[in-house]
Amino acid sequence: MLEKVFETELAVGEHLAVRRNRLEPEGGWKKRITLVSGIHGDELEGQYICYEVVRRIKENSRFLTGCVDVYPALNPMGIDMAHRTMPKIGMDLNRMFPGKEKGSMTDRLTAAIVDSIIGSDICIDLHASDIFVREIPQVRLAEEFAEELLPYARWTNVDMIWMNATATVHESTLAHSLNLMGIPTLVIEMGQGENINRSYGDQVVDGIFRVMQEMGIWQGPVADTREPAVSSDGEVEFIRSDVDGVFLPQAEHDHYVHSGDLIGEVVDPFEGTVKRQIYAKRGGLLFTLRAYPVVYEGDLLARILAQ
Repeated sequence: MLEKVFETELAVGEHLAVRRNRLEPEGGWKKRITLVSGIHGDELEGQYICYEVVRRIKENSRFLTGCVDVYPALNPMGIDMAHRTMPKIGMDLNRMFPGKEKGSMTDRLTAAIVDSIIGSDICIDLHASDIFVREIPQVRLAEEFAEELLPYARWTNVDMIWMNATATVHESTLAHSLNLMGIPTLVIEMGQGENINRSYGDQVVDGIFRVMQEMGIWQGPVADTREPAVSSDGEVEFIRSDVDGVFLPQAEHDHYVHSGDLIGEVVDPFEGTVKRQIYAKRGGLLFTLRAYPVVYEGDLLARILAQ
């Protein structure tokens, strides 16, 4: 059932509406899961995941024993224009939670979103990377909530759980606000901005159904899920460029590398020279890799979960 969570008229005859699709079994339910996506308009991986979750449930609705709320587009204007922030306002919606019932339009919008999610037994916040780097499917957890969230995160079929990933889950985000309210909320990030990787999406969808099964929301069969690497078992090595140029990766994303392996080269297209060869200092899982070739000093090239 489609429901409007928030709507308002904007300037120049524009209209903003945030909607959710509620799927529920006949005869009532006790548990509820919420899936949200599209907080950032250039992150589209969650669009496919929302579609696939709803499609699978509709095809096998007899197995549904709980409530599933799906919010594909919390920032619909941003999605329409491929803007990370809210167009014209230029503000990051995921830095404005939990909002206020009386205040600016964005205050009221974020407050309405939070109010509609309250009562969920778990929330999964779906994100993609930006256009510059590519990420493997991973759950990102703030350290203060990690102990409670880790069991749920292990069911999600991701490749990695990144503990204390504060840049993604810090204060004023939806996930942090909901966790403070006692609603377990996971942030899943994967892929690349402005793209959809169906393989990653299917992997995460399988994990979502595993979570639903474990919580008594789904009684149908689910795929086998993998055991993720956890960053508490190793350190995350950040590799940044110390020169300007064009980055040409040599290592494969989502693979394990050894200490001393060549990750890539930064080259000078004017001079036809290699300005810098980039090596792994420690071996481990290459979970982030630069996708946009042009780099400047300080730009992120790769991240490795060292083991």
